[in-house]
Amino acid sequence: MSSPPSTFPDVEAIVVELLSDRPDLADAVVDETPPPGFDGTQPAVIVSRRGGAWIDDLHLDQPLIELEAYGPDKVTAHRLANAARAELLSAVGRTYGTNVVITDVVEADGPRWLPEYLYPAANRYLTVLRVSLRIG
Repeated sequence: MSSPPSTFPDVEAIVVELLSDRPDLADAVVDETPPPGFDGTQPAVIVSRRGGAWIDDLHLDQPLIELEAYGPDKVTAHRLANAARAELLSAVGRTYGTNVVITDVVEADGPRWLPEYLYPAANRYLTVLRVSLRIG
């Protein structure tokens, strides 16, 4: 039996890179943290790992990825949420570096409107996807 890696792939950086190449997200900031001066009304997709599990026998990391899509209005935030979701769902088979392959992407919680308490003027949709990354 093998042991889990001491560090997992930086799935947030992988997802940011993946989404940054999408033309319909070109007008948005795509990053792991909000940009300086962010108030929730700028077009943005914030990517966060929210846990997950290591499947030892398969050498598989299965993180939950949260996509927070923000916009100046609800329509823009919804458009960004759907664009980010579509790109991530189509990422199966992509390879990163020399040893990380996206083997599956499953939606755990589709885009849903949520109030944002940190940024009261924000328009935000939240999506959660489980991404399977084979290592090695």
